[in-house]
Amino acid sequence: MTDIYSGKTGSMFKKIKPDKWRHFEVGILMGLILQFFSWKIFTDNFWLSVAISAIIVIAVSYGFELFSKITGKGTYDFIDAVASVIGGIIGIALTLPFQL
Repeated sequence: MTDIYSGKTGSMFKKIKPDKWRHFEVGILMGLILQFFSWKIFTDNFWLSVAISAIIVIAVSYGFELFSKITGKGTYDFIDAVASVIGGIIGIALTLPFQL
C-alpha cells in the first residue's frame, strides 16, 4: 500500500509508536469498565451513562498527562491523552449493543 502523503509504501498503522498503542489499549479497557458501571448505576438514563463515561475518560486521560507534566514524573505528551480518549470512546461503543 502506498502512503498518499509521502508516496512511500507501508502501513500508516506501523508508524504509530508502541507507547501510543498502549495508551489506546488502556483507553479501551477504561471505556469498557466505566460504561459498564455507569450503565449499572444509571439504568433509567442511557445517554446520561454514556455522557458520564465519556467525561470521565477524557478527564482521566488528560489528567494523567497533566499530572506527569506538573510532577515531572513521566513524560507529558498530549497525543498520549488523545490516544487514550480515542480508545475510551471505542471501549464505550463496544458496550452499547448490549445495553440497547
